[in-house]
This record gives sequence, C-alpha cells and structure tokens, in this order.
Amino acid sequence: MGSFSIWHWLIVLVIVLVLFGRGRVSEIMGDFGKGIKSFKDGMNEEEAKKAKEASTPAAQIPSQKADPAPTTTDVKNEQL
Repeated sequence: MGSFSIWHWLIVLVIVLVLFGRGRVSEIMGDFGKGIKSFKDGMNEEEAKKAKEASTPAAQIPSQKADPAPTTTDVKNEQL
C-alpha cells in the first residue's frame, strides 16, 4: 500500500519523457556520467599525488662540522 508498484514507475517515466523529451533525458544522463568520471579521475590523481609524496624521502639538511668545544685540558695547555 505504501510502496510504488511497477505501474507507478512506468507512469512517472512516461511523464518525464513527455516533459523533457527523449534527447534531453539522454543528454542529462550523459552529463551525469561525465561528472562521475571526472570525480573518479580527480580522486585517483589525488591518491597518486599522496603516494608519490610518501615514496620520496624528505630532503635532509646536511650537517656542518662544528669545531669541538675546548676541553679543560686544552685551556690549561694554552695558559702555559
């Protein structure tokens, strides 16, 4: 009683086809399909970008050799 039967859906389909025409419905569905494909391509592109960033190691800054701090024995030797 609360659900639609196949006849209800057929009547709705006929009304839609009459209002929009067969070509217009086909065009809308084609645009819908292109939108889904574009969305999937964008998601794959973003995942590939993340995978590329994860695979390349981060740039490391080379350390510079610093002069070691003078020890107490070095300071004593200089004073003599």
